[in-house]
Amino acid sequence: MKASRQNGHGCLIVIEGIDGAGKTTLARSIYTRLINEGIPAVLTSEPTDGPWGRQLRLSLSAAERLTPEEELRLFIRDRQEHIEKVIYPSLREGRVVVCDRYYFSTMAYQGARGLDPEAIRRENEAFAPRPDLVFLLEIDPDVALRRIKYGRPEAPDRFEQLAYLKVVKRLFEGITDSFVVHINASIPPEALLDQVWERILTSIFG
Repeated sequence: MKASRQNGHGCLIVIEGIDGAGKTTLARSIYTRLINEGIPAVLTSEPTDGPWGRQLRLSLSAAERLTPEEELRLFIRDRQEHIEKVIYPSLREGRVVVCDRYYFSTMAYQGARGLDPEAIRRENEAFAPRPDLVFLLEIDPDVALRRIKYGRPEAPDRFEQLAYLKVVKRLFEGITDSFVVHINASIPPEALLDQVWERILTSIFG
């Protein structure tokens, strides 16, 4: 199996969905399988651990959050740096970039705070490469919150409250590009990985 597309560049695979859907677990599993298959790959995530990403994390856990507009500006700056330092260099090296969250999360989460998701999309796609594949994990918010409650030591933050997640889920459901695969995230992790891997093989390495 070759590690890049026919044009000689790498490819970008993004994992999206509400909190508790299993994004991080799936992203790590995809990355591990790529490496085991001898395919050069990079595992990354947003927000990053850079200066803008750290400010975002502080806002998400603060008693008084930044405004949606202020958070959006931080997301944009963090993503611009992420693309410049990680995503583009990895793609140029022919690697498969597996990204846990991308600008679709910004559309859904900041959209749920009142901003225009399509305006967010246009601003991001002015500088951000479109993914080759997006796996959008779908799960009932009640189930997601139970996973978070019993699977994490920390209490759910505001991003993980039921009413908010229901709006985020609805906005995610409205993303229907041809490269976006909506997938049931309530199945066992092994079955989920097999289903996703089959799509990767046919869409990218076929």
